[in-house]
Amino acid sequence: MNIVIAGAGDVGFHLAELLATENQDITLIDTDQDVLDYVGSHLDVLTIRGDATSIETLQNARVGHSNLMLAVTTSEKTNMMTAIIAKKLGCQRVIARVDKEEYMCKEHMGTICSLGIDQIISPRQLAAQEIQRLIKQVSFTDIFEFEQGKLSLLGITLDPDSPIVGVRLEDIKHLQTRVALQPIAILRRHQTIIPRGFTQLKGGDHIYFITKTGNQQKVEEFVGKQHREVSSIMILGGTDLAISTAKLLQNDFKVTIIEENKRRCKFLNEELNNVLVIKGQFTNIDLLKEEGLDQMDAFIALTKNSETNIISCLTARNHGVFKTIAQVENKEYIHISQNIGVDTLINKKLLAANSIFQHVRKGNVEAITSLHGVEAEIIEYNIQRSNQLTKRKIKDLHFPQKALIGGVIRGEETLIPNGETQLQLGDKVIVMAMPGAIKRLEELFR
Repeated sequence: MNIVIAGAGDVGFHLAELLATENQDITLIDTDQDVLDYVGSHLDVLTIRGDATSIETLQNARVGHSNLMLAVTTSEKTNMMTAIIAKKLGCQRVIARVDKEEYMCKEHMGTICSLGIDQIISPRQLAAQEIQRLIKQVSFTDIFEFEQGKLSLLGITLDPDSPIVGVRLEDIKHLQTRVALQPIAILRRHQTIIPRGFTQLKGGDHIYFITKTGNQQKVEEFVGKQHREVSSIMILGGTDLAISTAKLLQNDFKVTIIEENKRRCKFLNEELNNVLVIKGQFTNIDLLKEEGLDQMDAFIALTKNSETNIISCLTARNHGVFKTIAQVENKEYIHISQNIGVDTLINKKLLAANSIFQHVRKGNVEAITSLHGVEAEIIEYNIQRSNQLTKRKIKDLHFPQKALIGGVIRGEETLIPNGETQLQLGDKVIVMAMPGAIKRLEELFR
């Protein structure tokens, strides 16, 4: 697959890094030679210095013979213009990164498509939606929905007094069946474990489940978590992401935003309806306490400084706040979220890259996501032709040891499979896969 990426920033580099392991032919365009030199020394990709909106530059990148063009620079206008030109030059599919929320509205999609852009991705909107999901189900650190919620992936930490701590999975298989859930990955400190029958659970384990829609409370009961409802939320920072998040939350929750800049506070008041905006320093703990930090159910740190966000979340946790979420710019921080005391770290660039990445996978991929700190991917495959997958039971498929089927969507029906399950044509199959299993999976699902 020939892929051209415009923009070697965090999104572009992460995409190129993911794709470089897939033996794809990748060309990366950027105007900054220093950035390209760094990419060239770390990844096996072709780099071109130039303006991605230049026809000459795109022709040098052979975009007209490419299967996919990803325009993910920090400039929305550059991305849209690059995508339009690339499509006109013959690129099969083009995707552009945008910031404006109005472009994402259904009524404007027709206009976007008429320009030749196949899809647009908004990192900010993806992050705001992720935060909204986490606030609505506060016991969980990760929530990802497949097929509009027909099946859900949930991440949760086992408390030391959880009833399933010290228990082997094979001994609670009857409970898993009754609740209709499938454990698909365990993060134990920095180690990723594929759950098998002999796996014994430990306090502090971060476990990921695939389960049916509406089963969140049953999962909480299964692991011994008390169900909590959120009513009051404090957001630190009045950034654009904070505005997008507050707009999603303001009608269902009591939201308070702390912002340092007086002019920005005025802008926040103009943009939001049911939100209390307070001017104050992010590091002023006394101010946060005066504004009700101790009574908050959730604390969301969305300033432009990753370290401020992490430390403020730890402070909020020390003051009894149940749910903490921090935005981080450094993607390396994502891997430490479960070990430092912050419930969830959000990186909007990684969310965008993972959303785009599904268009690159072979094997009829419908969706893909990664888990914080877990050396694995969750991939949704679509079975589009009859082969060995549909002719044998799962236990007879010689499935990779480093992969696990977590769920199956069959039309309107959802299944939590076992070894006796036999897949059918048209099934959408959710698989947890470690890097060593990807090649074999692509062969199976191709």
